[in-house]
Parts: sequence; structure tokens; C-alpha cells
Amino acid sequence: MRGVVKLSKKIKFNNNAPIYIQISNYFLAKVFVGELKPDDKIPSRRELGAELGVNLNTVQKSYVYMEDIGLIKTEKNRQSTITDDLVKIQSLKNDFLKEPLYEFIKIMKSINISKEKVIELIEESYDKVFEEEEENDKS
Repeated sequence: MRGVVKLSKKIKFNNNAPIYIQISNYFLAKVFVGELKPDDKIPSRRELGAELGVNLNTVQKSYVYMEDIGLIKTEKNRQSTITDDLVKIQSLKNDFLKEPLYEFIKIMKSINISKEKVIELIEESYDKVFEEEEENDKS
């Protein structure tokens, strides 16, 4: 087990989701990109609340949620750690990726956009974002 992992950057909160979910999604994303590894210690609730300027109850709610979904584990009188269950991590990753995709598809269906058109729009947008990222990397 490594030392406590520090946040690589502040979380930019928005009004689209409850703060405890945004905190949880931050940790999920860090696990998915490999910045957090199984068994890594995460900051204590108090440390995280102070670092983010967030109420301790909100941070507590986030940790309870992350425990409930299986992302972290907390043993009595020990610091919380990222789960070492790789199957669970993969399952969480799949769910994390599907959620915004399902919302997008529901919106497209509600305005009668065909599956073919949705796929075309995704391909165009994906390529455009990729090209923009390449241009930004060159700058």
C-alpha cells in the first residue's frame, strides 16, 4: 500500500449533480485512468473536506456512497482505500461510461433522431474532438 494519494487538482463543482456524486465521480475517474490504484489510501474525510472547502457531512455522504458501490473499502480505525476487486472496478467503469451515453441516446430518441444519424453525429464529433486535441497539443 502506498501513502495517501493527494488530489492532483481541485474538483470543479457544477450544478448538474449533487456534490457528493461529483466527489465520487472524481475518484472513479482517477481509478479508471490509473492515477489511483487498488489499495491506494485516499484522504481522510476531514482532510478532503478541508482541501475542497466542502462540508464534512457532504464528504461523509460521498464516502458512504463510494463504499456502497464498492469503489472504496474502510476498515475500522483505518484509512479508506481503493478496492482491490478488479472485477468490481471494471463493472464500475462500464457503468460510469454508460450513464452519459444512455442520457444522450434518450434525448436523441425523444426528438426522433435515428440510430444511424446518432452514430454519424458521434463519429463526426469524435473525430472533431480528436483533431482539436491534436491541434492543442501542437500549440
